[in-house]
Amino acid sequence: MNKARIAVWVAVFILAGILGAWTFHITNTPQALVADGPYGVPFSLVSQKGQPITEQAFRGKPAALFFGYTHCPDVCPTTLFELNGWMQKADPDGNKLNAYFITIDPARDTPEIMDQYVSNVSQRITGISGPPDKVEEMAKGFRVYFKKVPTDEKDPNGDYTMDHTASVFLLDSSGRFAGTIAYQEDPDIAVKKLENLIKRG
Repeated sequence: MNKARIAVWVAVFILAGILGAWTFHITNTPQALVADGPYGVPFSLVSQKGQPITEQAFRGKPAALFFGYTHCPDVCPTTLFELNGWMQKADPDGNKLNAYFITIDPARDTPEIMDQYVSNVSQRITGISGPPDKVEEMAKGFRVYFKKVPTDEKDPNGDYTMDHTASVFLLDSSGRFAGTIAYQEDPDIAVKKLENLIKRG
């Protein structure tokens, strides 16, 4: 009986050692280090003013990112309007926080269209568009869900809407992921999240 117990304890210690070594390996791999670095992927797109814009725009100041499209019937215009209001409360001087609206429908959302759309809602949010393949690559790199949905199943090449992630992504001044603001978030909580983001820097 004692030999059996000793064998069990030896097995437990061996298993603990293996798990410990495995945990050390996982937490010290490049993937773990990347997770602590800037969120998303490098990209080269176009701002609503037609100027080149890269991931470096998300550095230096905290940033709020929202992915949507201009033909969106309710979620996108509501979120942009609310985001503008939250920013005015959390950053009244407008010099501590940046915000971006990235299209997931670049075939229709040219920089010119984005400029007209965003400018009607806010002067503090910058629209981002670009070639469809590059926009798709960027959105996927930021783990954003989006899917084209034809409004008429019999005509898949006709009009369509876009299913997409409805949360606002928050990045700190180093580009690291700092949380989200959910769609229809309580306004006071949303403002507090932006204030905390600014304090985090």
